[in-house]
Amino acid sequence: MILREGSKLVYHRLAWKEPFAPHLLQVLYEDDDMVALNKPSGLQVLPKGIFQQRTVLAQLQWKEWKMPPSSCSKRKNVQLHPVPVHRLGRGTSGLLLCAKTKLAKVQLASYFAEGAANAEKKRDGTEVGKERKISKFYRALVTGILEHDGDVVTQPIGLVHYPGVAEGLYVACSSGKPAMSKVCVLERLAHQNQTLVQVEIHSGRPHQIRIHLAYIGHPLVDDPLYCIGGQPKFHDLESTSTDISFAYDGGYERPLQPVPGDCGYHLHAHWLVLSHPTTNKMLKITAPLPHILQTREERCDPQVDT
Repeated sequence: MILREGSKLVYHRLAWKEPFAPHLLQVLYEDDDMVALNKPSGLQVLPKGIFQQRTVLAQLQWKEWKMPPSSCSKRKNVQLHPVPVHRLGRGTSGLLLCAKTKLAKVQLASYFAEGAANAEKKRDGTEVGKERKISKFYRALVTGILEHDGDVVTQPIGLVHYPGVAEGLYVACSSGKPAMSKVCVLERLAHQNQTLVQVEIHSGRPHQIRIHLAYIGHPLVDDPLYCIGGQPKFHDLESTSTDISFAYDGGYERPLQPVPGDCGYHLHAHWLVLSHPTTNKMLKITAPLPHILQTREERCDPQVDT
């Protein structure tokens, strides 16, 4: 029918049904300014797509947190709930940093922005003399055996059209934004044709580690999306086929091809070192490693820091 002025349009949406997602969040560190969590693989950080309630952000809003003693007199500076200051992919586990005050949020966000800016300067050959305020280290299991013990990947990352992902898919792209990852071999698993690596990221582009490792010819083991070259495994980018069964719950139609939120790969945010946002003291926080991402030495010796 043709709508007229004053017409009222009502949409009776079915009750929202979200797929199962793990929900246990271990607190690794907490003080008056910030909290560090151990995020399980499969839990999304922010609401998006079919996950609106089963997210880290929703859990942060439900939980009661210790507030700074100064919160009564300086209420404007205090968040009612901690908020994440960076993201981890849904399939990525490990350390997630959250701010409890507006000051900490601004300061921590500036650390990450500074890292991305420095990555661009280093790619252009500019010397960066300023000491980094935050360093993040990941543990990953990749396909194939890396020849060199260390590698620095500076491949830019940009967006391309991809069915089922409205904003586009991040891939290795010469016209993309600067990104830098330092890869260090921890253990070569010849019998499985796999390598255990540590990755330090100097920038925080979406899916950066997955893309960079795939770009150098060693995608993450069981990564459903990225293949060698840092490109998607699904090449028919004009296809829009979807699984309509996902639409019956009032939510979104799920594409049949892999999407960024699909899990299965082995990537863990292991540890970070940062300058505290208010005291400026250097602080190291570590998230326990999953068994599959431990070296032989770490599995055999409980005294080894994992």
